Amino acid sequence: MARILLINPNISARSTEMMLAVARPLLPPGVSLRGMGASIGAAMIVDEAGLAAGAAEVVRIGTAEAADADAIVVAAFGDPGAQRLRALLSIPIIGIGEAAMREAAAGGRRFGIATTTPRLVRSIEACVRGLGLSAAFTGVRVPAGDPLTLAGDPAAQEDALAAAATACIEMDGAEAVIIGGGPLSATAARLRRRFGLAIVEPVPAAMRGVLAASCSEMSG
Repeated sequence: MARILLINPNISARSTEMMLAVARPLLPPGVSLRGMGASIGAAMIVDEAGLAAGAAEVVRIGTAEAADADAIVVAAFGDPGAQRLRALLSIPIIGIGEAAMREAAAGGRRFGIATTTPRLVRSIEACVRGLGLSAAFTGVRVPAGDPLTLAGDPAAQEDALAAAATACIEMDGAEAVIIGGGPLSATAARLRRRFGLAIVEPVPAAMRGVLAASCSEMSG
C-alpha cells in the first residue's frame, strides 16, 4: 500500500482535517493518506515570517516521518520547506503551490491566482518565476479584507474570492484561476462548482501529482 503524508505547515488542526477531506476522495484503492500539522507557528500563514516558520516545521516533520511515507504533500501554497525536503529525502515531495501552477499552465493556458494574503504576493510571484511560468501568468488578485477575518466567515470569503477570480478571467485574460491557499481548500471546491474547470484547486492538483510520481517510481 502506498502511503502519502500531508504536512500542514500551520498549526490549525481544522485546516489539516479540511485538506484531508478534500484529498481523500481522490485516492485510488491501495493508497493511504494521513495528515500532520505544525507544532509551532501560525494558525494561518499570511506573511514571509509565517512561511519561514512553516518551512522549518515541514522539514522537521518530513524527516521524522519519512520512514513511514512513500510520498509527501506540502500543504501550504508557498510550498515552505519542500525544496529542502527534496534534498534530504528520496521519496516524491510535492508542494500544492507548484502542483497547482503546473496544472493551471498545462496546455499553454494563461492562469491567474486569487488569494486572500496580500503580504505573500511577492513570494507567489517568485514561485511563478522559479517554475518558468511567467509567460503564462496573468497576475495575482487579492480581495480587500483581513485574511483571518475572511477565514472566519466562509460565505464572505467565497464571495470575495469569486470576485477576485472573475477579475482574473474578465480583466486579466486568465483561462484558469488558482485559489491560492491550503486553508482555502473548502472554498476552492465550492468555487470550482460555480466556475467549472476554470478553477484550479491546489490540494487536488498536488494529490494528482504525487500519485503520478509515486506510480512512476513504483513502475520504474
